[in-house]
Amino acid sequence: MSNQQKPVYGGQAVVEGVMFGGKHHTVTAIRRKDQSIDYYHLPRESKPLFASLKKIPFLRGIIAIIEASANGSKHLNFSTERFDVDPNDDQIIHKQEVSKIQMFLGVAAIGVISFLFGKFMFTLIPVFLAEFTRPIFSSDFSQILIEGFFKLLLLLLYIYFVSLTPIVKRVFQYHGAEHKVINAFESNKELTIENVQASTRLHYRCGSSFILFTVIVGVFVYMLVPTDPLWLRVVDRLALIPVVLGISFEVLQFTNKLRDIPVLKYLGLPGLWLQLLTTKEPTDDQVEVAILSFNELLRLEKETENQQINEEIV
Repeated sequence: MSNQQKPVYGGQAVVEGVMFGGKHHTVTAIRRKDQSIDYYHLPRESKPLFASLKKIPFLRGIIAIIEASANGSKHLNFSTERFDVDPNDDQIIHKQEVSKIQMFLGVAAIGVISFLFGKFMFTLIPVFLAEFTRPIFSSDFSQILIEGFFKLLLLLLYIYFVSLTPIVKRVFQYHGAEHKVINAFESNKELTIENVQASTRLHYRCGSSFILFTVIVGVFVYMLVPTDPLWLRVVDRLALIPVVLGISFEVLQFTNKLRDIPVLKYLGLPGLWLQLLTTKEPTDDQVEVAILSFNELLRLEKETENQQINEEIV
């Protein structure tokens, strides 16, 4: 089966595990405290409105981000609750009270809100930092470039410093394992630990690349609006967040389609460079978890496809 015919799968790293998502399901596998493997499975809900919006260029990226943030937070919550708990004590997890905030908003909503809050902060802080340099760089063009510089600097510093914590470093290793599995699958390799480890930990379709593209795309989009006065600059940046996200998603998809074309494949290199920070080389044990997660997803996807075929026949 060629890469063009293969279904597109995505994923994300969680604490001590990996989540993969397909057309019908999302699955997480984590390694528990006793070294056993635990699974979490969520079927993808069919939402007609979202399905329609995901067919519209520039809008589909925003819908994809909302869905990824909502579903991803559920899988991350599963992993953080269980990874360091002995399976014999699982009943403790079920008895623990859910916080009032989670009761009100839900884990999925918290994931979306967290993403938006982070986006607001990384959008607005560079604006104020750039404004301090206006006595030196007064033109709109120079202000936008300085703003983009501060945004990129903040992003790189944030990733670097959080990667120094042991738990985040392991998450980044699982992130690398996730990419290796996808790359091995898309290269038609058998999903063995040896084959997966031989694959690259970088991938053109990664969310890390998307984040970097929002910085680059933002520089060009902000050229269309003034930088003065400050209040208008802030309002414009907030109002343009959906525009920047929508365009960045299309750029990500575009570079992924060009990754096998000489010369044009280099358009995706900036995103791959950022992944050198957001992914780390995984251990064989971590790759094993990623393979188990992906194989479980493939099993569920095939099972659903067969059920649909049988229903059509009946």
